[in-house]
Amino acid sequence: MKRYWFFAFTLAALLMGCACNQHTPDRYSGWAMVNGNATGNKYSALSEIDTSNVSRLRVAWIYHTGDADTAAHSQIQCNPIVVNGVMYAVSPALALLALDAATGTLKWRFHPNNSANGLPKLNFNLNNNRGVAYWNNKKEERIFYTVGEHIYAVDAITGKLITGFGNEGKINLHEGLGDHAANLFVTATSAPVVFQNLLLTGTRVSEDMDAAPGHIRAFDVRTGALKWIFHTIPQPNERGYETWENPEAWRLTGGANNWMGMTIDQERGIVYAPTGSAAMDFYGGKRIGANLYADCLLALDAATGKLRWHFQYVHHDTWDYDPSSAPVLLTVKHNGNRVDAVAQTTKTGFVFLFNRETGEPLFPIAETPVDTSGTLAGDRLWPTQPIPQKPAPFVRQTFLEKDINPYLSKEEYEEVRLRLMSYRTGKMFMPGSLQGTVILPGFDGGAEWGGPAVDPVTGVLYVNANEMAWILKMEEVKKEKSRSENYLQAGTRLYQQHCTSCHGSDLRGSGNYPAITNAYEKFDQPAFIQFINTGRRMMPAFNYLRAEEKDAIAAFVLNNKEAYQKKFEMQPTAADTFRQLPYRFTGYNKFLTPSGKPALAPPWGTLTAIDLNTGGQVWKTVLGDDPVFAAQGVKETGTENYGGPVVTQSGLLFIAATKDGMFRAFHKGTGKLLWETRLPAPGFATPSVYEVNGKQFIVIACGGGKLGTVSGDAYVAFALP
Repeated sequence: MKRYWFFAFTLAALLMGCACNQHTPDRYSGWAMVNGNATGNKYSALSEIDTSNVSRLRVAWIYHTGDADTAAHSQIQCNPIVVNGVMYAVSPALALLALDAATGTLKWRFHPNNSANGLPKLNFNLNNNRGVAYWNNKKEERIFYTVGEHIYAVDAITGKLITGFGNEGKINLHEGLGDHAANLFVTATSAPVVFQNLLLTGTRVSEDMDAAPGHIRAFDVRTGALKWIFHTIPQPNERGYETWENPEAWRLTGGANNWMGMTIDQERGIVYAPTGSAAMDFYGGKRIGANLYADCLLALDAATGKLRWHFQYVHHDTWDYDPSSAPVLLTVKHNGNRVDAVAQTTKTGFVFLFNRETGEPLFPIAETPVDTSGTLAGDRLWPTQPIPQKPAPFVRQTFLEKDINPYLSKEEYEEVRLRLMSYRTGKMFMPGSLQGTVILPGFDGGAEWGGPAVDPVTGVLYVNANEMAWILKMEEVKKEKSRSENYLQAGTRLYQQHCTSCHGSDLRGSGNYPAITNAYEKFDQPAFIQFINTGRRMMPAFNYLRAEEKDAIAAFVLNNKEAYQKKFEMQPTAADTFRQLPYRFTGYNKFLTPSGKPALAPPWGTLTAIDLNTGGQVWKTVLGDDPVFAAQGVKETGTENYGGPVVTQSGLLFIAATKDGMFRAFHKGTGKLLWETRLPAPGFATPSVYEVNGKQFIVIACGGGKLGTVSGDAYVAFALP
């Protein structure tokens, strides 16, 4: 395998002799929480499996959940936890599973839509779930996990719902968000986190003008009572309110949500919570200003929710460039001193490193002027953006003619070249435009939600990344002179307003979102309305729409000609008026050739090791092989990837994540590939490393379903024979 070497890494670090904290192995010998431990570093001190014997790994057990839905492209993104020999994981249909971690034998299965422990029904909002949280005291053990708009508390021993928690065993994630958010889409993709007797959670919300606010909350783990709330969109008289010029923005704008998870310094009692972009993602005319606390790293007092410090990664984000994963806690050597730090990887390919106590950047960050020319009318982009001077970006950030895929045919190459000339390109942070702006790293670019792994002994961070160009294109929305229309006209208008960005103006889909041209073959009117109300996976629920609006959208999508003649009458509310924008996003479209090949030259997936003591890159290699190009003899292309790596004391880095469906082990010091095996479906998740009765295991969820791959239902555990 070809490797790209950067020799800034010191020999001492390579030999694992860095003068950082020498943690005891016990701290990292289990996997009792998502991302391994309280630091979120995805590191294991277990050493039975090492560089000398990893090639002998074999399948130890496989558990099939039995509830994958290939038609719906179901997925498993869960990083399972292991407590007292029991693995807690989530199925594609969001059943909570307790498995014997040594054998994969089912101990119990829970699902809120089933009274029995059989397979769950599938007629609910299938949000992706990336993990669960565990809490215990001397009397009981609890598992907390999210389905739809509720967090459930389940007895870890029996699998029974703990009805004394919240409302009959669950809390509603709308609590504390305000009356205006009552019918808006809210769920949680990442696992909640536990601090003492508090359960802290963020949310996933819509990314359009119908988004709920992303306020961060803490609940009592025993009663479910709300204990504190931090307003990520500040309210009047709160610090940060002045960064939103529209006085109604705090009440009607949403987003700024912690969708990617958070990490708690349990000793200091500080929770580090990144936040997403403000809604809508790609036009900010209704939210002029820097928009605190969107696109921030927040350091909050975990007991009270009070702000300790913050840093904003992107000012007035109109590119969906929010941070992509929970941060990692580590200790580095900085200016001759050991410093407790917090590290954040991003979609932009930057790594930010801060002093945990003060928020002081450990490497310089320069407020750098950016090109705001051509900003869409009514918006006002921020003139500068914060650019870390170290470490160097771990992905490409611009697309010029020299970067066109050289493996295209002459015809496709020329087609790409001409299109590239028609787009705005060549710089980061260029405004979205009517002709189209190239986004690199893309909307799913740079580091994704799997997050990095960090070796606590050496201070080396390992991050997998996507390098794929996307096109940010906007189109004008014509002002309405009158509102006299039938259901076809209303349905067309409402579809363009609410659905185009994902399913395209022609209903043929965009990006990872499916076509709905034949929706009438799957849905009648009532079933389609139910689907709008609940949503599914990446599609948010549109329950806030009024009945007439849902009927009109259904009439348009299902081509219900009988409804076309019916007159559509409805008076817009203040919220309706606020949500009306002069531009709309045309869809999540990758920059591809007509035959579906990437316009950008490979690699499209990479794996990079970065020394956070010095800011230098240690090594970089491609991650994955694209099957289409591999069949043509083109190797080392890399593939898009989702899910993070884990690193071990014994010199290994394990990662699945790739479109090609492989599970790999690399030498963490050199990046050399040591072992790989094909999974039953791609493992778009982060592995877990654990030990039962002295035997070490590595388990990965094989759910597939993304990037056009087949859906799967398996958890596969590996061990030495």
